[in-house]
Amino acid sequence: MAAMASSKSLDLLELWHTIRIPAIAAVAGIYLVVALRNRHFTQRETYDGPPSPSKLEPQLSAEPDGTVLLPEKFEDTSTSNRSRNLPASSKSGPKRITGGEVRKKKVNGPNAEGSTPIEQAELDANQKAIQIFVFYSSLTGSTGKYAEQFAKELFSKPLHKPSPAPPIANGTDIPPESNEKAIFLSPIVENLDYLDLDDYFISPASVKRKNTTSVYLLLIPTYEITSPVDAFLEHLSETHHDFRIDTRPLSSLAGFSVFGFGDKEGWPMEEGRGGGIFCGQAKEADRWMSKLTGGKRIFPIGMGDVKGDATASLTEWREHLEIALHDLANGDAISEDNGVDSEDEEDTAQDNAANTTETLVDVEDIGNSIRSSNPPKTKKSQGPLPVDFTTTSKRSAPKVKEMVPKDSPTYTALTKQGYTIVGSHSGVKLCRWTKSALRGRGSCYKYSFYGIKSHLCMETTPSLSCSNKCVFCWRHGTNPVSTTWNWTVDEPDLILQGAMEGHYKKIKMMKGVPGIRADRFAEAFTIRHCALSLVGEPIFYPHINEFLSMLHERRISSFLVCNAQHPDQLARLKYVTQLYVSIDASNKESLRRIDRPLHRDFWERFMKCLEILRAKRDRMRTVFRLTLVKGFNIEDEVEGYADLVEKGLPAFVEIKGVTYCGTSTSVGAGLSMQNVPFYEEVCEFVRRLNEALEKRGLGYGIAAEHAHSCCVLIASNNYYIDGKWHTVIDYKRFFELLEEGKEFGPLDYVGPPTAEWAVWGNGGFDPADQRVYRKGKNKGKVIEEAPSGEAESGCG
Repeated sequence: MAAMASSKSLDLLELWHTIRIPAIAAVAGIYLVVALRNRHFTQRETYDGPPSPSKLEPQLSAEPDGTVLLPEKFEDTSTSNRSRNLPASSKSGPKRITGGEVRKKKVNGPNAEGSTPIEQAELDANQKAIQIFVFYSSLTGSTGKYAEQFAKELFSKPLHKPSPAPPIANGTDIPPESNEKAIFLSPIVENLDYLDLDDYFISPASVKRKNTTSVYLLLIPTYEITSPVDAFLEHLSETHHDFRIDTRPLSSLAGFSVFGFGDKEGWPMEEGRGGGIFCGQAKEADRWMSKLTGGKRIFPIGMGDVKGDATASLTEWREHLEIALHDLANGDAISEDNGVDSEDEEDTAQDNAANTTETLVDVEDIGNSIRSSNPPKTKKSQGPLPVDFTTTSKRSAPKVKEMVPKDSPTYTALTKQGYTIVGSHSGVKLCRWTKSALRGRGSCYKYSFYGIKSHLCMETTPSLSCSNKCVFCWRHGTNPVSTTWNWTVDEPDLILQGAMEGHYKKIKMMKGVPGIRADRFAEAFTIRHCALSLVGEPIFYPHINEFLSMLHERRISSFLVCNAQHPDQLARLKYVTQLYVSIDASNKESLRRIDRPLHRDFWERFMKCLEILRAKRDRMRTVFRLTLVKGFNIEDEVEGYADLVEKGLPAFVEIKGVTYCGTSTSVGAGLSMQNVPFYEEVCEFVRRLNEALEKRGLGYGIAAEHAHSCCVLIASNNYYIDGKWHTVIDYKRFFELLEEGKEFGPLDYVGPPTAEWAVWGNGGFDPADQRVYRKGKNKGKVIEEAPSGEAESGCG
């Protein structure tokens, strides 16, 4: 029996070894068939119809205050009913800025069908494409983060169709589906604050690829203070009302849509900013874009509260927008509203449909049918009435407000930077050279060139607003920008009194600083000079002449710096001790790139100001200020600068290397230490410029230098008297001439010879002060101080 049992076991084991491979294969096959069958039914349920966008999974996360939490790495986890071989996205290292702003950014994200947007080179030349531009404006950078994340997540999930597409046999990439007429290119993110708006909003942005149209998506924040958004809205308004430009210059766009960010707590639904409503500036942008495009609004405006639902609202708006964009790619036409906004509709309804009992017309249908009191007509004979939609007669006049309210972010930012805000639009700040002079460590170039002691100088401005957004301005983004004065106006005596009080308070705070010299500390409480530069545009202040007169009455000299963008104000300017015009570029394109002016006719204004400066050279000392920015305005521009000097014939030309401040890159200005020229490079530029002026026979020479601040002075030969340069000002004589009330010129208050140590070739540092070297350079080196009597040599 045992033998039989053993024999039977051996037979079963042999049988198992014979059938085990087919049996395992059969079980695996049955499992695979069941799994595929279940997946097939699941996919059929998925494609029964498009899901509600509000139920889609949000892509952004946020803190309770609305701050976007950006993921460290974006991963596309979406799946599709077809396999696609997606090209791997290239990785790039840190950007190295060499002088130009990196403007266009392509954000790679999945396409409407779950595939990555195809680059232009990968498309068939005949394939229609849509280029999406995501525009934004931002003072603090938060809207920029929203925009970048928005572009990254656009089409991050596949849009499901009612019926699945047929499978692809080979599983390779293909062009858009047969019913899809266009495909989306990678979105481009642009910051409105740094764009030349003419290139994008007078005509659509140029796209090199054929058969490509553009879609504009705008993310617009609303600010209680004046910001670059105001300049953008003003540009749209000017474009619409400019008779030289077509009524609908952006009508060739495929469409547009706007999303606004606001603060319901700060700007509730009441009279106030941007039409008096939440996200008012975004609504204004939506209204003007509707006019300029002929009503090609792809999707209604979205709005989010930055202190609440901004992230969730933006996500929901994006998901709805994706469906509208997908329909646009399929060739569905946009229901145009002919550029009519809600306020226009209200005015039209009151004027043309009074006492009517007809059904009200929806805002989006008003362009196709503006109803009147007459019986409704057939669709064929129906058409819009001839109404002027540009009228603003029924809109309430905007309220005049303060430029920098005390509860505004601008006020907070400027005060943190050390400014004392005077009144509602002026400011004063203690210059670092004032602090240096108080400690006996040297004054600025104005002492070397013109005899102004820095500890007796007050740096202030009667206007914190400017009409330029210069790349080298470290205060950009914290002060208002505008082309016109639209704020309350403070009296000049209030500004001057407040500025002097603020300056003296800051001087008092220096008494405990180690190294402060008692004699200079006591002298500092008698202001003898006022530098009207600081930040903003001083000449912008409506009462600038009265302000200057009050300075001169107190025997305070005035140096006023303007940016050559306000010729009317410059022409009305009366006596200034010394008048500056910033010359930051030698040609139109370079000036546009460096100063980023808000005025559309900036170059014409610039040239007009040079003509005015030439006309004023017989009444006051005039100066060209050249700020050299390596990679922007140094290379191959010497001859152009010489042409400008020949046009304006200033008494002096100051050439100064740009001062780098770390905040420049944080606001996207595109500057780094690579853009700061060495002093040797500045000197070489000065020599070349001087040679160019000599060739033209203009009569200039290199007069003085201040190597400590990387600044050199070229002066007219009129100030080369008896074999010596006389660039210093006789301030006492200047005030006497003003009091006499007679006409006088700049040569009437020429001072003593320029100090020998300040003349070109001698460095320009006063030997009466102690030079302090930083970062270990020449550590321990001390320059002996001269007797107190010699310290006054060269001063006016």
